[in-house]
Amino acid sequence: MKEEHNSLEVVPHVELERYLGKWYEIARLPFRFEDDCTDITATYSLSKNGNISVLNECLKSGKLKQAKGKAKVVDKNTRAKLKVTFFWPFSADYWIIDLGKEYDYAVVGTPNRKYLWILSRTPQMDGELFSRIIESVKSKGFDVSKLIKTSHK
Repeated sequence: MKEEHNSLEVVPHVELERYLGKWYEIARLPFRFEDDCTDITATYSLSKNGNISVLNECLKSGKLKQAKGKAKVVDKNTRAKLKVTFFWPFSADYWIIDLGKEYDYAVVGTPNRKYLWILSRTPQMDGELFSRIIESVKSKGFDVSKLIKTSHK
C-alpha cells in the first residue's frame, strides 16, 4: 500500500499567486463536511505570515455553511503539495495533481486516494474536459464510481 501512496504524482510547479482566489467544486469523492451541500466553493488567499487562508463554503438546506482553515506548502520545489488544517491539530494532505495551463481548473487529491476534488474557476465545466479529467484520475487509482457532481445555481 505504501508504494501506491508514493506513486501519486503532482503537477511539476504551481504559481501560488495564480492559484489564489475562488474555485467552484465541480465534483468530489465523498467528504463528510460537504454532505448534502450545493454551490460549494473554496477561496484561497495569502495571509501575512506566508501561509494560505482557506475558506470553504456551501449551501446546506438553503443556509450558508463555512469552514475556515489554513494551508501550508510542504514541497517547496513544486509548491503542489500542501497540508491543510481546519481543526488543529489535525491536518490533511492537499496535493494538486492536475492544473490547467491558464489556472482555469485544478484537480486535488490525497495520496491515499480517499479524497478528490475537481475544481473550476467557473460553476460549470466543459463536458469534454470533465471526461478527460475523469479518465486521468481513474488511471491514477481514484474510484470514479463514487464521484459526486456538485450542483450550482
